[in-house]
Amino acid sequence: MSDSPAAHLPLGLPTVYLVDDEPVVRDALAWLLRSRRLLCEAHADAGSFQSMLDAALAQDAAWPRAPCCLLLDIRMPGTSGLVLFEDLARRGLCEAMPVIFLTGHGDVPTAVAALKRGAFDFVEKPFSNNALVDRVEQALHASETVIRARQQHAALQQRLRDLTERERQILDLIARGDSNKQIARDLDISVRTVEVHRSRVFDKMGVRSAVELANRLRELGAGR
Repeated sequence: MSDSPAAHLPLGLPTVYLVDDEPVVRDALAWLLRSRRLLCEAHADAGSFQSMLDAALAQDAAWPRAPCCLLLDIRMPGTSGLVLFEDLARRGLCEAMPVIFLTGHGDVPTAVAALKRGAFDFVEKPFSNNALVDRVEQALHASETVIRARQQHAALQQRLRDLTERERQILDLIARGDSNKQIARDLDISVRTVEVHRSRVFDKMGVRSAVELANRLRELGAGR
């Protein structure tokens, strides 16, 4: 099977967002992440992060387009990490931007409950640097997987939109498993005309066979 559309499109550099009200913790984590060659953007409170997020989404509704994750302290003055997480979950952002909670011992039950609502993980303070970076890298990989899947879906949608009305008819009949002769009979056109349209459909959808076409449509959720 040929590669899926957008499967190898370059993504932006991975970024780790950090929200913690303690300057010492922010500085230490930022240094740790940068020492592992990971970009880090630190925020002192939830409001600052939300402002950045709102601006990013206003500019690009499909944000994020590069792998990212969020290291989030649970207990902070003002808007707590848990409230911020619930807001991200409502916006449907926690898959493309996995959330790792930073917790004290007393916050573990709260963090476990957040896992059930879609948080990626939680790490207790004080934490092992290696263990934390491992989880961050895993979260970034999960983010990349989600973003690439979304890009692929968007690319497939565009390929479908690029088909003419007749080509879409042909595509639907090919996906149904009809032969060229059956398609020609159903549409009252010549077999040669079907072959020409079929070739164009395959070219536009980036496939070489009916099986690949069916796989594309399954990926899109439009398989028959």
